[in-house]
Amino acid sequence: MRILVIGSGAREHAIVRALALTPAGEPTGNTLFAAPGNPGIGELAERTSVDIMDPVAVAALAVELGVDLTVIGPEAPLVAGVADGVRDAGIPCFGPSINAAQLEGSKSFAKEIMTAAGVPTAAALTVRTAAALPAALDQCGAPYVVKDDGLAAGKGVVVTEDRAAALAHGERILAAGGAVVVEEYLDGPEVSLFCVTDGTTVVPLAPAQDFKRVGEGDKGPNTGGMGAYSPLPWSPPGLVDEVLATVARPTVAEMAKRGIPFQGLLYCGLALTAKGVRVVEFNVRFGDPETQVVLARLRSPLAELLMAAARGELADHPALEWSDDAAVVVVIAAENYPARPVTGTAIEGVHRASQVPGGYVLQAGTDLDKGGRLVSAGGRVLSVVGLGPTLDEAQATAYLGVARVHLAGSHFRSDIAAATSRGLRGGTPPA
Repeated sequence: MRILVIGSGAREHAIVRALALTPAGEPTGNTLFAAPGNPGIGELAERTSVDIMDPVAVAALAVELGVDLTVIGPEAPLVAGVADGVRDAGIPCFGPSINAAQLEGSKSFAKEIMTAAGVPTAAALTVRTAAALPAALDQCGAPYVVKDDGLAAGKGVVVTEDRAAALAHGERILAAGGAVVVEEYLDGPEVSLFCVTDGTTVVPLAPAQDFKRVGEGDKGPNTGGMGAYSPLPWSPPGLVDEVLATVARPTVAEMAKRGIPFQGLLYCGLALTAKGVRVVEFNVRFGDPETQVVLARLRSPLAELLMAAARGELADHPALEWSDDAAVVVVIAAENYPARPVTGTAIEGVHRASQVPGGYVLQAGTDLDKGGRLVSAGGRVLSVVGLGPTLDEAQATAYLGVARVHLAGSHFRSDIAAATSRGLRGGTPPA
């Protein structure tokens, strides 16, 4: 199969790796292209240049390359309608339409869909003026949860007991021309469940948990994610079936009812509260860094799964097979991330880290300088993955890989999956 993958992060590197290699590490025979990709992706796929926000340009590239399938990684091109452009050119595409992508592009729209579908979620108020913000905060109460209604790359959320900080965050969003969603706080650990759908059939992947805060013990500001692990040994029995019945299938059905079929990846961000499962947020694409551990455990061919979704044939797709191994990913971030990351710093030891048995490195914010050296080019620079028969062993493998990487000024969390490996329920504050 000839496949074009749009994007340049560790999520896309994980997707490309799963499309390029079998679980045993043998080539799948797929011919892969990436736009724009990164140096690590370039070892598995032919890199090409295109404006990934331009539906016409991406469609033209897919036609020129003669691909059988296009996979769109990031949310911004989906919200811009790139999947529509590719499909209009007659090429199967994995990713929702511009209208369906509003499930992530607008949190208020997502709340509307959830309310109509009877999906359990946090009570919320949409605020469009600074004058209305204080009353909304008081109505929802502390801890305050204040979200940018639009896309914010995982960093548009503040969860705080400090009313002044919550008010200031909301005012900044409103001053920039956006809308604010104020929500009730959801207690309990978070779970990420990816669901592949063709607009009718819904196929769940393995649950994972990510760590959003930048600092140890879930301290500091939110990030795009500092690590993740799968499976979740503490999760309640029947959790996946419950989420399918109460969240994923009702949402897909409501979208179809409105004439907005959702085809692609429905990311269900969940909180396991004292009152039961509640949706924290929907995303419309694979999450980063959870993708890195979920796909590490998938034994079924990814290309066939994504093509079945793109063609509306998921009902006939074989049941997915999963490795019994655990997977842990640790993100190495650039100096000063998530504020203003330092870029252009030399990265050493990536290949040595990938030589750790059971481990490998996925690249994200990387580039090659004029001399051909690998350098940092973003906030989250590398994702170091470890696999093992237990979470303890997977965690140890991941950190052995981290120890072999040198990036001056970089930082990472040393507690990814630590609580779970000690037999405790994991969890980060809902965000």
